[in-house]
Amino acid sequence: MRFISLAVTALCITLTTSAGLAKEKKHEKPMDPQQMMELWKQAATPGEPHKLFASLAGSWTTQTKEWMEPGKPATESAGTADMKMLLDGRFLYQEYNGQMMGQPFSGVGIDGYDNITKKYVTAWIDTMGTGIFIMEGTASADGKTITLRGSHPEPGGGKMTHRTVWKIADADNHTFEMYGSHGKQKEAKFLEIVYTRKQ
Repeated sequence: MRFISLAVTALCITLTTSAGLAKEKKHEKPMDPQQMMELWKQAATPGEPHKLFASLAGSWTTQTKEWMEPGKPATESAGTADMKMLLDGRFLYQEYNGQMMGQPFSGVGIDGYDNITKKYVTAWIDTMGTGIFIMEGTASADGKTITLRGSHPEPGGGKMTHRTVWKIADADNHTFEMYGSHGKQKEAKFLEIVYTRKQ
């Protein structure tokens, strides 16, 4: 008797699930292939955010400030950066060379704007680690202040959360600020890089 009850229950669940799936599939109307191609074409076409990135292509000098502890004076250093657009104006590629924590430092970044998600995305790798750091965010109405957020695991355990503010004043000047917090600690500014185009 128990076996029959279980069998009936299983059958009811199967029928309910099947009906639900059939209902979902009924609402999914297949898109016309030509229409789909047009949507992908629009999604792949660089727009205003990409034009702003393109205005930053070239060679830069950098002035960096690092705050190792809140309330303590910043450590300052100079560096360079070279930027160029990739894949027909879709992504901004950066090679950065300078110092970090008193040591030689090199990093590579790729910045993009995803037309589908309407989000800015940054992927960053450097000589201070072996991971790929990814941040995502949005911009101000004029597109010139981009705020990104991300996090990464720390060697001793736990996680550090980041917020960056990228201010693009014009084609010759922009500033990158980075704030962070460990666990539930209060967020603090720990990095500022001022970019000035090489003349």
